[in-house]
Amino acid sequence: MAEKTITIEIDEAGNSSLDLNGFQGKGCGDVAKLLQGSDRVTRSDRKRGFHVACEKQNLTQQQVR
Repeated sequence: MAEKTITIEIDEAGNSSLDLNGFQGKGCGDVAKLLQGSDRVTRSDRKRGFHVACEKQNLTQQQVR
């Protein structure tokens, strides 16, 4: 299993950023929502790992049908 790393940065103005490494697909979004709490998200970028995992999941679902 790949190592998972969560990096949270908070600047002097109180703005924060969250970087999740080692997570794939929907699992990344689930972790981000947990850490987000009631905070408002102003920007969200998905990394390659999200898209790769989603493509694999879609292929698996198509094969099962």
